[in-house]
Amino acid sequence: METSVTELTSNAVNLLQSLIAIPSVSREEVKAADYLQQYIECQGMETGRKGNNVWSLSPMFDLRKPTLLLNSHIDTVKPVSGWRHDPFMPKLESNGKLYGLGSNDAGASIVSLLQVFLTLCRTTQSYNLLFLASCEEEISGRDGIESVLPQLPPIAFALVGEPTEMQPAIAEKGLMVLDVTATGRSGHAAREEGDNAIYKVLEDIAWFRDYRFPKVSPLLGPVKMSVTMLNAGTQHNVIPDRCTFVVDIRSNECYTNQELFDIITSHLKCEARARSFRLSSSHVSLQHPLVQRSIELGRKPFGSPTLSDQALMPFPSMKMGPGKSSRSHTADEFVFVHEIAEAIELYLKLLDGATLR
Repeated sequence: METSVTELTSNAVNLLQSLIAIPSVSREEVKAADYLQQYIECQGMETGRKGNNVWSLSPMFDLRKPTLLLNSHIDTVKPVSGWRHDPFMPKLESNGKLYGLGSNDAGASIVSLLQVFLTLCRTTQSYNLLFLASCEEEISGRDGIESVLPQLPPIAFALVGEPTEMQPAIAEKGLMVLDVTATGRSGHAAREEGDNAIYKVLEDIAWFRDYRFPKVSPLLGPVKMSVTMLNAGTQHNVIPDRCTFVVDIRSNECYTNQELFDIITSHLKCEARARSFRLSSSHVSLQHPLVQRSIELGRKPFGSPTLSDQALMPFPSMKMGPGKSSRSHTADEFVFVHEIAEAIELYLKLLDGATLR
């Protein structure tokens, strides 16, 4: 490679500091997208844009070659309470710790992948490269990656940048949220009146607590269901005629969300509605060439419990990036410069000369 990892790391860190200083909470990423688009174009690359999603194709793009997508997201969650630093003021300490909102999730990934993309675009590979900085990942928004994919060329494989300590996540849990409703009849609590809707949900809540789906993933484990919200009643002396609760369901690759919904509703007495079936579990074969290459580089494949844009990708993908997942969405979020350097070096070793088939 003409450019050293040290120089690429310096470029990545400088870009990350600039992005941290531009607030980019989900649905408010326009200024960050503008900055990143201008940065890419200043490197002599053409860009595409839809909403707050920005992408770039490698020069001499050839549809006869398979296409590798390098993707991460530019949006952040809102800063939580407890920050001792200004979340939008990047602070680089002498030990290489860089503070800032989105530094870990997923700024470090996006700047590392971009430097690797720009570097590999100057080489000849057996595949096309496509870099995509997507928006609304933190809220699984419909104006994020899902809106862009139909405009892009066919994709053979995606490398998704998220904080995994540069270990390859080859499976990821999906998400389905259910709203469950019981209907009764109101009445005065002092008399034998009404039909209490709260009592009607108790059996179904117990079912969610106790039921175990038979298919268990070797990477992701069992499907996990958690009742997380409950709402009923207007005042203490009125029998509630309506009770609702919310269920958070983390699926594995053994079931589609539709299959889970069908099984669940066959057991319930209350009415259940899924907010969406679109956030599916994902899985790529351990035998895929890029997975095998990551193993040769000393990486250990695992199953990730956290959701990413992989859920919206109808093609094989692997999640791998600098930083630690436990730092995401926390006060005083940070990433180490050496983690970015390691990511750039590993990405280059993984991708340079790789095959997708």
